[in-house]
Amino acid sequence: MAEESKRMEEGLNLPLNDDDLKRQQTVETGNGSSIHEHDKDAAMVIMPKTKRVATLDAFRGLTIVLMILVDDAGEAYPRIDHSPWNGCTLADFVMPFFLFIVGVAIALALKRIPKMKDAVKKIILRTLKLLFWGILLQGGYSHAPDELVYGVNMKFIRWCGILQRIALVYCVVALIETFTTKLRPTTLGPGHLSIFTAYRWQWFGGFVAFLIYMITTFTLYVPDWTFVDHFNTDEPKKYTVICGMRGHLGPACNAVGYVDRQVWGVNHLYSQPVWRRLKACTFSSPGEGPFREDAPSWCRSPFEPEGLLSSISAILSGTIGIHYGHVLIHFKGHSERLKQWASMGFVLFIIAIILHFTDAIPINKQLYSFSYVCFTAGAAAIVFSGFYILIDVWGLRTPFLFLEWIGMNAMLVFVMAAEGIFAAFVNGWYYEDPHNSLVHWIKKHVFVKVWHSERVGTLLYVIFAEITFWGVVAGVLHKLGIYWKLKEDLRISVCDLNGKNFYGISTNGVFS
Repeated sequence: MAEESKRMEEGLNLPLNDDDLKRQQTVETGNGSSIHEHDKDAAMVIMPKTKRVATLDAFRGLTIVLMILVDDAGEAYPRIDHSPWNGCTLADFVMPFFLFIVGVAIALALKRIPKMKDAVKKIILRTLKLLFWGILLQGGYSHAPDELVYGVNMKFIRWCGILQRIALVYCVVALIETFTTKLRPTTLGPGHLSIFTAYRWQWFGGFVAFLIYMITTFTLYVPDWTFVDHFNTDEPKKYTVICGMRGHLGPACNAVGYVDRQVWGVNHLYSQPVWRRLKACTFSSPGEGPFREDAPSWCRSPFEPEGLLSSISAILSGTIGIHYGHVLIHFKGHSERLKQWASMGFVLFIIAIILHFTDAIPINKQLYSFSYVCFTAGAAAIVFSGFYILIDVWGLRTPFLFLEWIGMNAMLVFVMAAEGIFAAFVNGWYYEDPHNSLVHWIKKHVFVKVWHSERVGTLLYVIFAEITFWGVVAGVLHKLGIYWKLKEDLRISVCDLNGKNFYGISTNGVFS
């Protein structure tokens, strides 16, 4: 139990550059065994045998699993798909869970920063990598997994997306954490709120993001606007949306959409927003369906769910996550950590419920409203605390190993499974017709026909042919020591006294 309780307290073995790696030396220990060491400065960085944060990996893996489930089974079960507007479904927890774990991981990864310049360089580089992959995977270039084509019309390329939002939040939160290194306390003062005052600059950054979002949302004037529907009709058709108001939180005239139309242009927004499933737009609500004849014009318009203003609000999710990471660092006892986490999660839930049910600020993922931030952060706190109790307090690690494996190879599973790249590759090998591929055959004959239900067959296909399959693949890759990273390798392998490798954790982001 003592060893398990230390897992969450382990920090990051910081990276060395290529020159350091070339200067590796072998030094003799007291009993004659040898370990690889770099130079004196590097030797101070390498610590005794450290372990990855098991709860962090399991939570990250759970988030990836939820994403695959709601993306691929959401069409069959609309109730778990994104809420068409106000409200919160299972799919609506995925993005804030990502950002929460980004914050937690940043706190651990940047606990020790010997050279601020190097840390900033790595943060900026990793942000650019996230932006690149985001545009490549969700900008319209990739048509995986169903369409065996690639390419994007630059007139309609989508600039925003999941990885782009993660990149923005990661960059802002990580830079604040880095630039306040010298202000970071080694010990906390007395009082329950000392953890907040000790990291006041992190909270100040989150408060600034909150102010920008709230002021813009409720004071920005939204005029009438027009768009051309290129995707829902045979011929492009122009529509006008009547607005001329401020502080509107409905689909048509909110400030979030207006900012994105002005910054990116209406043609560069997501062309199939979830509000198309509203009752005002289709009789098939909450599922997909043809537009009603009397559907308002905005039902056909693009809208960016990962836009600029809503991403500024999303910085709060990362700020709350980094607070939970700070609690891990400074509070050593399990009960102390859980008290901090539970109390804050409870407060966030209460704030969200009051704001939502008084109609002051409804819970809304598309707008990334403040009540949505509080509600989903409170949920993340409960799930993370539950994982911590089960895995790190009670030591029940085995039942969650597949989540850990997926969490340790999150980027691989995200690209290959959630973005459908692997399925697209398999679909590329077909017989006579593109629908005669292995993926389609397995889904149709092994799942749908056996259960005589498209819905049940789809759900079981996602659970077993996607989630379970990639859990096994991630486990095999973990055993082989193969990981796909978006950054320079942060692991420093050294030899223990038995000649086996061990390494420090690598946790500075959701796709570490």
